[in-house]
Amino acid sequence: MATSSILRRAFLYVPSSSPKFLQKTYNLTADTVCYDLEDSVAPAKKPEARDNLRKFLSDKRPPNITELCVRINDVSTGLALDDLSSVLKADHIDAIAVPKVGSASDMHFITDVIRHQLPDRHPSTPSADSNPVKIIALIETAEAIMNLKEICQASPYISGLVFAAEDFARDLSITRTPSLTEFLYARSAIVTAARAFNLPSTIDLVCTKFRGEEGMKTLEEECLQGKQMGFNGKQCIHPTQVETAQRVFAPGKEEVEYSVRILIADSKATASGRGAFTLDGKMIDAPVVGKARMVVKRAELCGFDVKAVEEEWKDQEPE
Repeated sequence: MATSSILRRAFLYVPSSSPKFLQKTYNLTADTVCYDLEDSVAPAKKPEARDNLRKFLSDKRPPNITELCVRINDVSTGLALDDLSSVLKADHIDAIAVPKVGSASDMHFITDVIRHQLPDRHPSTPSADSNPVKIIALIETAEAIMNLKEICQASPYISGLVFAAEDFARDLSITRTPSLTEFLYARSAIVTAARAFNLPSTIDLVCTKFRGEEGMKTLEEECLQGKQMGFNGKQCIHPTQVETAQRVFAPGKEEVEYSVRILIADSKATASGRGAFTLDGKMIDAPVVGKARMVVKRAELCGFDVKAVEEEWKDQEPE
């Protein structure tokens, strides 16, 4: 995926109708917490949840959450404008998650509201202090899959795609199975579109099992599968899922070590005029080196001590 300073390895939903749950996020450590105004909030509770969230996000910022996101109601409900008008007044808001994005027009609506309400946080004029608002689009329908190109190009604020498997299954009248093979086309389409349009985040489906040893095993298996497909984050519905998601979607020790070795050997090969070489019996060329650079960059973002690995392998030579 695109190299970016944005990490969304865990994308944890928290219902905004519960002040208790909001307060609990002060004790969480996570890349992104997405405070929910949509599915987890009953219709009669939405105005109250909106007010709760605006007040909460105007108080002190949770210290160990990198990104504060809000999932609003989708454009077709008629509630999106009220949601945005309220939460965009808060002092601490980094991103808006937009559910049920079906076409570019949904993105245009959200973009126009953000541009009107927060003109100083538009990505066209970035600066050290501007912190542009980011839009994360939830892909939940067949229509959205067919319109991925237009959605990815619809807004300068767009920063990632999320695959909402349960709604997608309902839309297509398919049944989710443990293998997740029924979602292969949609998931592949999402990661491909995000890469094509240089979006930094692709966030995979929710793991509905989270209780006990079996639930955590299923979560880890799903994370590994998603990572293999090109996703770089996982939606979480319970705080206990966060550690696993952030560990799996960070580069592993062996992966970082191998990537560092590639880069050190490549610098020496380049200095001697060699365009390709072997390492551990495998051919290393430009695409492999490019991937190694991405791995090392992500490892640094995840807090990995890359300098120590570089020191350990400074004598690596190309074979």
